[in-house]
Amino acid sequence: MLRISNLEVHRGSRVVLSGLELQVAAGEVLALEGKNGSGKTSLIESCAGILPLTSGKIEWMSPNGKWLTVRDSEGRRERPPLMGLTLQSDGICGEETVEERLMTSIGIFGLDPPEQDITSILSDWGLEHRRGDRVSQLSGGLKRRLSVLSGLAPVVLSSNPSVALLDEPSEGLDSAARKTLSSWIGELSSRGHAIIVATHDQELITESTRVISIDSGSFSESRGKGPTGSAKLPDACSMHDPSPILSLAKWALNVERRNPIDTIGRLTPAILALLLSFTILGGIDIPQDASVSTHIGYDLIAALVLVPAFITAVVSPALVRRLSDEGCGRWWTAMLGPMARPANSVISASIILPIPLTYVSWFVLSGSIPEETSDEVLRWLWLPAIVIIDVSCAASALHLLVADLRRSSAVAASLLLAVLVWPFLELMDALSVIMTSGMSFDLEIGSPLSSCIIASLTAAMVWTVAVFLPEY
Repeated sequence: MLRISNLEVHRGSRVVLSGLELQVAAGEVLALEGKNGSGKTSLIESCAGILPLTSGKIEWMSPNGKWLTVRDSEGRRERPPLMGLTLQSDGICGEETVEERLMTSIGIFGLDPPEQDITSILSDWGLEHRRGDRVSQLSGGLKRRLSVLSGLAPVVLSSNPSVALLDEPSEGLDSAARKTLSSWIGELSSRGHAIIVATHDQELITESTRVISIDSGSFSESRGKGPTGSAKLPDACSMHDPSPILSLAKWALNVERRNPIDTIGRLTPAILALLLSFTILGGIDIPQDASVSTHIGYDLIAALVLVPAFITAVVSPALVRRLSDEGCGRWWTAMLGPMARPANSVISASIILPIPLTYVSWFVLSGSIPEETSDEVLRWLWLPAIVIIDVSCAASALHLLVADLRRSSAVAASLLLAVLVWPFLELMDALSVIMTSGMSFDLEIGSPLSSCIIASLTAAMVWTVAVFLPEY
């Protein structure tokens, strides 16, 4: 089901795992034991494709019998097949609901269980009566139940042998929940699924089929008694082609709709900038001829028209903070594989606001512009506004890059965002030329079209570097 070859993992300058060779077969329950800091969590996260590898590779068996390189030391990476994952830090955003978290963990692999099965498994874990509550409203014990359930449910509902990765699943659970966990693991093992569990729980270690002890970088293996419990679990459900990126977009939209802090956080500074721009332009008289002063005035108007949309583009998206909540981003990184940061950067970008904000800014600030000039601008104002969406994707990618650093607070994302001033200046120049000379489709330097293309390509280059370079 899963094999590890010559694995070496560093945490900073410290070597956590080195030279590990391991294979996990269908039906096995593999327990990882060792003191805190020995590398159990690093091994679980490496198997999930979350951590970069210094050497070696992690491979998973796909349902069609082919080995997938989930991650290796040369930067190759694929999305894991259907799996369950419970992180030590839960990996759940506090703004999502109990049912939403469970359905996301199931639906991301294309599983479509009937409603009675969802009700049944929520009831088994004592969560059915809280299914509509936000995770932030749960106690620590109930939150841990949800995390463990979300890590086991995809495997329970899978018709093919799958792997569940559980990091300290019994930590924080009461005796009833621990009994449920033990019985579920036993039933999944009997169905041919593989379970890898990092734990200090002696009961889970005893009921495993194999035990890997990690101590100061060395590994030893022993046999366990094997699982003894069993549970009545739902049968495998129907499955359609998974759409992991669509699952992320749906999740992000639901969370934002429930608590629209991203929209408010972007609109507030944009509106303030628009009001300030209106105040500034109110004291400037724009001449109606084609003098140098007119061009300077039009440059100023172009800049002020585009500033509100540009602000919405570079503001740190709320998704960055949501992904940092209880390791939620690490869970999504495992689920999406190499598409995690590209998908996050696009979904978290300000895609809707730039176009309407740009038009609103024009109507508010263009009072001194001749009517024929205003008509020409209105026909083409969408062009720089669309390019600002590209800028927003690049800005989101930079914010995500900084957030992924171990000491993200020590790096000023605003310093990296300074590179996006260049595409803004190009767009300002394009709009100014449209106001003074009209739209032109020439590709010579300085034409509106060429300026927009340069701005878009610059944003695309920044996005590409921020998204893909850190993976290697």
